[in-house]
Amino acid sequence: MRFTIQQLLSAVIFACAVFAQSLVADELAEAVEEDYDQYLGALYEHFHRNPELSSMEVQTAARLAKELRAAGFDVTEGVGGTGIVAMLKNGPGPLVMMRADMDGLPVPEKSGLPYASKATQIDWDGNEVPVMHACGHDVHITSLVGTARVMAASKSTWSGTLMLVGQPAEERVGGARRMMADDIWERFGQPDYAMAFHVSSGTPTGKLVATPGPTMSGADTVDIIVHGIGAHGASPHRGVDPIVLGSQIVLALQTVVSRDLAPREAGVITVGSFHSGTKHNIISDVAHLQLTVRNDNLETRKVLLDGIKRVAENMGRVAGLPDDLLPKVIVLDEGVPPTLNDHKLTQRLREVWSNAFGENVLQYEKRDGMGAEDFSFFTTEPYIPSTYFSVGGTPQTDFDAEEAGGTPVPSHHSPLFKVNGEESVRLGVEATVHALRDLLQE
Repeated sequence: MRFTIQQLLSAVIFACAVFAQSLVADELAEAVEEDYDQYLGALYEHFHRNPELSSMEVQTAARLAKELRAAGFDVTEGVGGTGIVAMLKNGPGPLVMMRADMDGLPVPEKSGLPYASKATQIDWDGNEVPVMHACGHDVHITSLVGTARVMAASKSTWSGTLMLVGQPAEERVGGARRMMADDIWERFGQPDYAMAFHVSSGTPTGKLVATPGPTMSGADTVDIIVHGIGAHGASPHRGVDPIVLGSQIVLALQTVVSRDLAPREAGVITVGSFHSGTKHNIISDVAHLQLTVRNDNLETRKVLLDGIKRVAENMGRVAGLPDDLLPKVIVLDEGVPPTLNDHKLTQRLREVWSNAFGENVLQYEKRDGMGAEDFSFFTTEPYIPSTYFSVGGTPQTDFDAEEAGGTPVPSHHSPLFKVNGEESVRLGVEATVHALRDLLQE
């Protein structure tokens, strides 16, 4: 096979570019490793020991703001409650946002880590509860600080404006909405691109997951008030039993997913709570069902919500209820849209990470659930091209041990949850910096 001079030159130029990228990646890895040893490691353990509940991240936000100011960013606190926005302008170019969520969970930590949380806090109902970073948000905010320190120290490698966001209340899916309601784009500028990542206990350390399209599902919270006609338990014919009717609704709702949706469309309707009655021998006059409803697009969402209303009301008619007593469906104002990775942007970043870390860094993971996230409030209306990626948090040896019959790898939100903090933070910083340097060149 013969090659033209142009083809040979192109091959040489490409090889040089790859080599240069490799050198840059090696230098960055060394710098981040050193920063973790000297600074970020202690900061990570501090955040891990001192988690705070959603919308109560007062000390966490204050420490994060302090760290970002020290790195050279212009920081605004109190955005949407306890949220913070940190800005660093560095010449002409795009505005790129990186978000990290800050809140912990009301979970008692049983990880066995030497820096395990012993924190407690008064929750939203006035109860004292244990608090733990049982979803890895301590990794996220530590990585955000590490990213800030690298980007501020290497301004010659990028041009534009960097926006770092510390977001509250992701676990209660309210923080991003409140920051948007506080006019974050009007006050600080609308990003040209947005990113966020989540550390994953189900992904090996050293691996990244970034898939175009749906990466987190949309979620709605739905109440169904099922009216009945009360009666004595010994005389059910004298009333209409809302427990029986509610049970029929629970079963009939499953046909909305199995029969109204196309077979390859994803959807979930789960009845998580069913309350009715006060005593063994009394037929109540009301039942209360609480549902979570999941979708991957707005079209599916409409099918599911319309189906819930149709099933509930018509099952009431089957039971012989008059129109004024038909079940009432209430869609609460707690929903989140699906998190959709922009195809063009995500493919661009996948190439960046493959060049920096090698092709094997990107791991494909089939979604087997429909978890939700509120990052999508930042990127849906108006639409902002975004990528939400995962950073591996569990050493491969732990997965191997589980496969051999050993201890299962703990899931997120478990008291046993733990990740390799150093490996997770370092890869989080490196992946974010590589992505930012690529995007902040236009």
